[in-house]
Amino acid sequence: MNSFEKTPGWLDWYAKPSQPAFVLPPGAVDAHCHVFGPGAEFPYAPERKYTPCDAGKRQLYALRDQLGFARNVVVQATCHGADNRAMVDALLHSGGLARGVATVRRDIADVELRALHEAGVRGVRFNFVKRLVDFTPRDELMEIAGRIAKLGWHVVIYFEAQDLPELWDFFTALPTTVVVDHMGRPDVSLPVDGPQFALFERFMREHPNVWSKVSCPERLSLSGPRALDGERHAYRDVIPFARRIVEQFPDRVLWGTDWPHPNLKDHMPDDGLLVDFIPHIAPTAELQRKLLVDNPMRLYWPEETR
Repeated sequence: MNSFEKTPGWLDWYAKPSQPAFVLPPGAVDAHCHVFGPGAEFPYAPERKYTPCDAGKRQLYALRDQLGFARNVVVQATCHGADNRAMVDALLHSGGLARGVATVRRDIADVELRALHEAGVRGVRFNFVKRLVDFTPRDELMEIAGRIAKLGWHVVIYFEAQDLPELWDFFTALPTTVVVDHMGRPDVSLPVDGPQFALFERFMREHPNVWSKVSCPERLSLSGPRALDGERHAYRDVIPFARRIVEQFPDRVLWGTDWPHPNLKDHMPDDGLLVDFIPHIAPTAELQRKLLVDNPMRLYWPEETR
């Protein structure tokens, strides 16, 4: 499989997203998105589990402008491994309007970490989703966390809900702010009041350094993107879960498009429809501003919020 042969079955990003009905507050941040390649310039990692379609910075920033976002947080994609060049290139061409989350290995030099910081990186991502990455020893991850803590960075963790019990002790020992991707991927066929989601709520409640992204309903939903009665009201089964986290922890939540939506085979979401999901999980102007402006600015651009 070479850099230019997309994995069969993976869908391409939605080329013509609709214009959302929801008007984002001024200064809104898309706090979870990616860039893929382009592969001819930034080759995909040899150890990758999939090969995506190219989706570069030009397309990302065009989407930002269309949807009404002011800034982006670009998260290193697993298909690029620990080669952060595509992500860093996107940051350097953002005019200061993007920050990054990198993937690094234990052998990274301090000078390389400093260069990432100067480019706009403010966190590292630890991925525990077994179908996407190979296992990294926890002592190595803890060593990395200790080093990046000195830069004021945070750790982003990606895992699936059934794995939280076995990962709990590791997560709660991390010496940084910890940001959970997509609410830890709850099973939304289970009750929102059930034990699985209650454990995630306890995780956030007992550890005030833990934040959560309430994004990616298209990855969690069983009801899907169908709108009812002509309303732009999709992914309804995810709403109770995300809204509960937003209302319980309004100062520790983030939201992002997840563009260009890697590894999807069922359907490719309309990014305009995803924006229209926001007022269903953050129903007041105050909650919307915290979710989309205040929280990501405090985490990624603290120098502008002091």
